Amino acid sequence: MTRYNFLLFFSAVIVFFVSGCDANFLVDSNMSMPARNWSYENKVKAVIDVKDSNKPLNIYFKLRHTADYRYSNIFVLLHIKGGGSAKQTKRYEYRLAQPDGQWNGSGSGNLFTYTLPLLTNYKFAAPGKYELEIEQNMRDNPLKEISDVGIKVSEQGK
Repeated sequence: MTRYNFLLFFSAVIVFFVSGCDANFLVDSNMSMPARNWSYENKVKAVIDVKDSNKPLNIYFKLRHTADYRYSNIFVLLHIKGGGSAKQTKRYEYRLAQPDGQWNGSGSGNLFTYTLPLLTNYKFAAPGKYELEIEQNMRDNPLKEISDVGIKVSEQGK
């Protein structure tokens, strides 16, 4: 391979990797749970700076659990604070497994991963800083075999 071909190949690889990155995520955070136990006190938080309240956003709940997770579902609370508005709270239930016990998430070994929609095409009331907070809302405290929880926010259509 000539030096010119090598440089051309190397440049193409760099362009491929850079263009593969999605810069449209405003937030993409994860929090590891100590000893795979998600307690009520371990709320996952993210701050978003909304510059244009007319631009719709998608907010996702990210979850990773082991195959030893005891339930086929999970309940979570989403709290939104900021922007001069009163705190909003909404409860969500997600089905994590089929009736036959097959996990719905993508698996890698003993871990199953989900990116679940909380709010889609959502417009904040006004520009400003908002705090998003997710807490587990199951009867068990701590909720065992949850390894990671996160929040992802992206622009609509991204």
